[in-house]
Amino acid sequence: MFNQLGVIGCGLMGGSFALALRRAGLVKRVVGYSKSPSTIERARKMGIVDVGAESALLAVSGSDIVLLSVPVAATETTFRAIRHLVEPNVLFMDVGSTKRDVVDAARRVLRERIGSFVPAHPIAGKEASGIEHADVGLFSGRQVILTPLPQTNVAMLQKATDTWAAVGAQVLKMSPENHDAAFAAVSHLPHMLAFAYFGAVVNQPAGRDFLSLAGPGFRDFTRIAASNPDIWRDILIANREEVIKQSSLFRHALTAFEQALQTGNAEALEAMIRAPAEGRAAWQMGSMRVPGQGQGPLQAHSGTAAAGGGPPGGGAASGTMASPGAAAGSGGASGAGSAGGNRQR
Repeated sequence: MFNQLGVIGCGLMGGSFALALRRAGLVKRVVGYSKSPSTIERARKMGIVDVGAESALLAVSGSDIVLLSVPVAATETTFRAIRHLVEPNVLFMDVGSTKRDVVDAARRVLRERIGSFVPAHPIAGKEASGIEHADVGLFSGRQVILTPLPQTNVAMLQKATDTWAAVGAQVLKMSPENHDAAFAAVSHLPHMLAFAYFGAVVNQPAGRDFLSLAGPGFRDFTRIAASNPDIWRDILIANREEVIKQSSLFRHALTAFEQALQTGNAEALEAMIRAPAEGRAAWQMGSMRVPGQGQGPLQAHSGTAAAGGGPPGGGAASGTMASPGAAAGSGGASGAGSAGGNRQR
């Protein structure tokens, strides 16, 4: 049981986390901070927060658990605003969709206080953003990736693991580098492709007419193109190196399709369609394997949480992810990209 949750950024993710902790009986009091006073007032009327704070620092004051639910580009500024209240006995977590930039910001700002911070990425979300869409069950049955550092306090890591498990999430652990490589493949590149593809269609002279003929396939393929532009601008910039790597691989695959079309090579075209079709038919959201594909060094464990994604980790519903491919298939229609839909805060 926590005495007080401090939520910095009262949107979909922060509000849903507060509601989930309340339902689980894990928190007595919730203090929220948002740049928008109307957001805090709405959160208070909805019963999500008890008190609105006038600053991020005041949301931390008196809290024994703090959730940073801010855009990844605002992480470092937020750390600077709260640094001197980052204490060893207070659990700090974020919900950012990228982790290397968040971890680098924490190292620069928190320095010797970094042990209290457990980087987290819940693979959950909705197309709609804002506190009014907060959902008590948002994290139930979803994966939450923790990316602890060697300096992470083991007690704080265990507390983070237990907290997410208590709200119904499956907790997995991996390095920040492997996290960003994995989600570039299954979330960030799919979003970029959806943006580019929808734009390419609609910007044609007859694009609007084409849209009037589009059916469920087009709708499903482009659903994530409706994501929040500000959030996805920040995510793509933050993880640009890994996204560009994945984009290059995709471009190579697309070129192979184009060459088969240009030469009329029906046999090659069918082979390039068949393998992904069979793999996609066999894949299930949240599964870690596609039959017939290489499995990599992923190992799932239960046991005692360990910093740095090392020995078997973390209480009930926890595991250790040792390879970038492990996260593929997380999340589904509510979360970040192919790992889960439109990521909103």
